[in-house]
Amino acid sequence: MASLDGKHSFGSIGETRVTFVEKGLDENRRDFLKQLLEHNGFEVVTEEETKKMEEDPQLYTVAVTDMVFNPTIWIFERKMRTLDGHKVTQDYWFQRTTDTKPQYWKNS
Repeated sequence: MASLDGKHSFGSIGETRVTFVEKGLDENRRDFLKQLLEHNGFEVVTEEETKKMEEDPQLYTVAVTDMVFNPTIWIFERKMRTLDGHKVTQDYWFQRTTDTKPQYWKNS
């Protein structure tokens, strides 16, 4: 998975101007991001990427129509919410955990 680098990547899908969220995703990751972003009020646009060979897995691009959206800003400024209302953390965004406590460190 990619990291949150803060780079703002934009372009077009079809005739729609978009901000790209992530590219090269499998179906599970596409569905997760689509549901999370729509829950947070974004209009999501997805696109199937072209396969180089027939046996390659199908990959997808996920984008939003909000031209100023940047996932890094939304996550670290704690603007984004999970489906049950908790703040989205970096680990939740990357599906490393379903724990939504907004701590970026662990005290043992």
